[in-house]
Amino acid sequence: MIMTPTQRIVRALIAWVVVAIFAFPIYFWITVAFKPERDIFALPPKLASFDWNFASFQEVFGISFGFIEGLEVLPGGGNFYMLPRLYDSIIVAVFSTLLSVVIATLASYALSRMRIRGQHHFVFFVLSTRMMPPVAVAIPMFFIYKNFGLLDTYIGVILVHALMNLPLAVLLLKSFFDDIPAEIDEAALIDGASRFTIFRKIVAPMAMGGIAATAVLCFIFSWTEFLFVLTLTQTSLKTVPVVSSTFVTSTGTAWGNMAALGVAAMLPAFIFILLVQRNLVRGLTLGSLKQ
Repeated sequence: MIMTPTQRIVRALIAWVVVAIFAFPIYFWITVAFKPERDIFALPPKLASFDWNFASFQEVFGISFGFIEGLEVLPGGGNFYMLPRLYDSIIVAVFSTLLSVVIATLASYALSRMRIRGQHHFVFFVLSTRMMPPVAVAIPMFFIYKNFGLLDTYIGVILVHALMNLPLAVLLLKSFFDDIPAEIDEAALIDGASRFTIFRKIVAPMAMGGIAATAVLCFIFSWTEFLFVLTLTQTSLKTVPVVSSTFVTSTGTAWGNMAALGVAAMLPAFIFILLVQRNLVRGLTLGSLKQ
C-alpha cells in the first residue's frame, strides 16, 4: 500500500507523540537528579529552568565535580556512598547473565533438535517454574543458603538470578533455534561433523542475534531484581534496587539522591544494550520470515 504525503506526516507525528510519552518519565527522573531540593516539587514543575547542580551525585558517590565551572556543588559529600553497590549490581548482573545464557543455549538447542520422550511436558514444566511467584520460594531459599553458607555472597546471588532467568531464556532460545532449518544439521552430520561441532560452528553463530536478545533480557531482569537480594543478603552485598529503598533521612525521602543513583544505574544497562545492538536487532527479527 502506497501512502500519501499527508499519511506519512500523520504517521510520523503519531510516532513522535508515542516516543515523547514513553521518554518523558525518563527525562523527568533525570532532571530530578540535577535539581536542588527546592525545585523537585515546585509547582508548576520546572522541566528545564532550574539551577543545575551535581550535589545529589556528590552525596551518593562521594565524587567532587568542582572542575565544572558554573555549577553549584556542595562541599564534602558521600553521605550515602553507593558506588560499591553499583559494583555489586554490575558483577551480579553480568555473571548471572553469562551463566543463564550458556546453560540456556545448550538446553534449548537440545530441546529444539533432539526428540525426547515427554518433551512437551518438560517444556511446560520449565515454563511453570517462571509462573511461580518469587515470594513463594524466598524463605526456603534463605534456609538453604544459610545451611550452605551462601548468604551475603556473590556466588549465592548470581546462582539465584541465573535460576530465575533460566526458564525464560530456554524458551526464548528454543524458539530461535526452531527457526533455523534442521536440514543444516543433517547436512553437517552427513559430512561427519559431531553434534557439538555443528552447534558451536554453525547453529550458534546463526542464532547469535537471538542469544544477544536473550542476554539483554536476562541482564535487565537481574539488574532490577529486588526480593531475592533483599532476602539473601545482609550487610556486605546489596544491589541498586535494594539500596534505592534506603534513601530515607530524618527530613523525609532523599528524592534527589535516589534519582542520582537511578540515573547512574541506567548507564551500565544502556552500554550493554549498545554493545549487542547489532545482534539484538537481528534477534528481534529472527523468524519473521518463514520458509
